[in-house]
Amino acid sequence: MTELTRRGVVAVRGDGAAAFLNDLVTSDVPEAVGSASFGALLSPQGKILFDFIAVRTPDAYLFDLPRASAPEFARRLTFYRLRAKVDIADISAEREVIAAWGASAPPILDGLVYADPRLSALGYRAIVPEGADMAPDHTEARPEAYDAHRIALGVPEGGVDFAYGDAYPHDVDMDQVGGVDFKKGCYVGQEIVSRMQHRGTARRRFILVRSDTSLPPAGTPVNAGTAAIGTMGSSSGSSGLALIRLDRARDAIEAGTPITAGAAGLTLALPEWATFGWPSVAAADG
Repeated sequence: MTELTRRGVVAVRGDGAAAFLNDLVTSDVPEAVGSASFGALLSPQGKILFDFIAVRTPDAYLFDLPRASAPEFARRLTFYRLRAKVDIADISAEREVIAAWGASAPPILDGLVYADPRLSALGYRAIVPEGADMAPDHTEARPEAYDAHRIALGVPEGGVDFAYGDAYPHDVDMDQVGGVDFKKGCYVGQEIVSRMQHRGTARRRFILVRSDTSLPPAGTPVNAGTAAIGTMGSSSGSSGLALIRLDRARDAIEAGTPITAGAAGLTLALPEWATFGWPSVAAADG
């Protein structure tokens, strides 16, 4: 269990909160108290401005998102509020976000514990008051240990693996881990995201990369020979994530072209949970 100090919390309260939020974000906010959903608020062009885990409490929706993004997220929601009967507040100074993994749900005192909605293997999260009592039998870990766990599972994180405003939901695998509801009504940026889904035009994906040496920092170009095919995300030791053009990577692998990031030679692998595969030649050419 570890405190994710880089995460903040925004609260949305009011009788009209569910309808207000569902008209804006990529997946419906949860209905049951104590349940959570993963989603994003997009630009009208379909790019991710904020991604988050939304949690239902008896009197509010709490959004677990990067602390640095919390004030702007609250401001953006206020911009969309118009006549909706909702109150929006950045409460990051009052709350902590906890991650726990490797066992059953931890008995955190004075906190809201919920299963990570992206993958069950990620474990649990909790939003707790500052200084809340933790489970007495937990093992305290550093945030780097959680990142190693997340990276090993192949799950990217906004603000860490990719910059906001630069990526579509399909690029960062949100469609694979419940971050986009393709059956819901309209939301900001929906037309572009739906078009990518139905036409199958998503060619960039976050996948796993491994090396015999330590990997370079996020943002380092990934090359096949001298041709750029992607960009490194976060890493832990010799395992990491990278945003890769799958068709170009497939061509390089089939041709035996070395794939590198900085001085590190890379091998590429799709996450076990991924339903996408390496594109066929016909699909890539089409």
